[in-house]
Amino acid sequence: MATSIISLSNPIFILIITALFLLLSVYIYNQPQKKGKTTKKYHPVGGTKFHQFIHFRRLHHYCTDLAKKYKTYRIYSPHNSEIYTTDPANVEYILRTNFDNYGKGSFMNHTLKDLLGDGIFTVDGDEWREQRKVSSHEFSKKVLRDFSGVVFTENTIKVGNILSKAASSNQTVDITDLFMKSTTDSIFKVAFGIDFDNISGSNEKGARFCRAFDDANELVLRRFFDLSWKIQKFFNIGPEAELKKNVKVIDDIIYKLIQTKIEKMREGNDDTLMKKQDLLSRFLQIKDIDQKYVRDIVVTFVLAGKDPIATSLYWFIYMLCKHPQIQDKVAKEIKEATNMSMKELEIIDVAEFATRVTEEALDKMQYLHAALTETIRLYPALSMDPKTCFSDDVLPDGGFVKKGEVVVYMPYAMGRMTFIWGDDALEFKPERWLDENGVFHPASPFKFTAFQAGPRTCMGRDFAYRQMKIFSSILLGCFAFKLSDESKIPHYRTMINLQIDGPLHISVSKRYGADKSESYKGEDLI
Repeated sequence: MATSIISLSNPIFILIITALFLLLSVYIYNQPQKKGKTTKKYHPVGGTKFHQFIHFRRLHHYCTDLAKKYKTYRIYSPHNSEIYTTDPANVEYILRTNFDNYGKGSFMNHTLKDLLGDGIFTVDGDEWREQRKVSSHEFSKKVLRDFSGVVFTENTIKVGNILSKAASSNQTVDITDLFMKSTTDSIFKVAFGIDFDNISGSNEKGARFCRAFDDANELVLRRFFDLSWKIQKFFNIGPEAELKKNVKVIDDIIYKLIQTKIEKMREGNDDTLMKKQDLLSRFLQIKDIDQKYVRDIVVTFVLAGKDPIATSLYWFIYMLCKHPQIQDKVAKEIKEATNMSMKELEIIDVAEFATRVTEEALDKMQYLHAALTETIRLYPALSMDPKTCFSDDVLPDGGFVKKGEVVVYMPYAMGRMTFIWGDDALEFKPERWLDENGVFHPASPFKFTAFQAGPRTCMGRDFAYRQMKIFSSILLGCFAFKLSDESKIPHYRTMINLQIDGPLHISVSKRYGADKSESYKGEDLI
């Protein structure tokens, strides 16, 4: 029996050794740390990496429950402790006040490198500044805004046509799959000038890429909580073997995409070259052609432009299904902003309605903007964001941070803190974002942290809102949505972005401007 337990391949033995190692780390780390001066103040202990690994499938629940006890707490790991915070003062300090002392660091870069490479999400210093300067410059250009608006609208019409057929045939639709295909097509067209055509379902390469990307997304995040990942990578076993396979699928497709773009540009056959509409053409013009550098940029933009927007949109539709009175209020605002009469709504199709969704109309949709923001408050695409401390420091709450420790702020948990949002923190309440005139009023970015803050503020924030508003205004102006199973409570998939785990089937009916919703009875927030 003893022989069978004491085996390097036995998971029980690995768990025992890991637990003992963690206990030893806790003991050593928890000894009084005095060096001729007063003892430093440390944040309370919430748990260990072992606990997080056990709760990996419901990680954000676990971290939120701890945050309700402690605004800021420590999680022990063998190499160092990690600090998790929901305190806006601490968030502002690491993201702005002492920005230079907190970054990705070598630990973050090493952990994420196999998937994200040296893209903007994994680097600091000059590399980060260079990529951000070029990217933000491109995002600010009117040609990109105009081009992206056309692409978003075209793909939303494709989604709308699918929903129209479903409404006519009384079929349900899995919006997680449909929305993800739409945002994938949009980001590949806007960023790389590629027609991926995932929405039609005919592109097997596109479907294979998306599956590999989503699985790699989850597996690379798992590294932060699975202490054995380096061993698994060395022996090419378990999740690390799966990650390697998925990254190969991603790289094969992306490098072929880059090479095709380069060849077209050299031959002068790329229609987008003169217009410089897509980001890949622009980067290839600005930067010496280094395919690894470009590959990392491509993956970064896919991660930023595919998952966060799709996840925000289907969580948004889910919340509107749970709150039909809010869905009706959003639809009414869209109708008024687009100057649609009841008669027009009864005969217009999706493409015709889309022509009424102008920039001026979108600007009028303040309640829609508030409802989207309220969804993101409760279901932020990036649920936690770690930063490495580069030198010993003290946070505003007095807690000491050692050089090399990771400080993690948690948008998911922060959205559920009553000390930040009040006693109604768990309620879906778009009105919290509107002033007395019904105009959207943003909260402090150190309180609403979904788009980061300070120098690393998400440069695609306005880009994301624009796509979400175009998408949701067209669809909600044409259709009413209802959960096919009212008792279903979707759960998230623990990965870099907060995707729903599995399908979310929705019943769709043509709105026609009529109030066909039933009153909402009760709510479920996870």
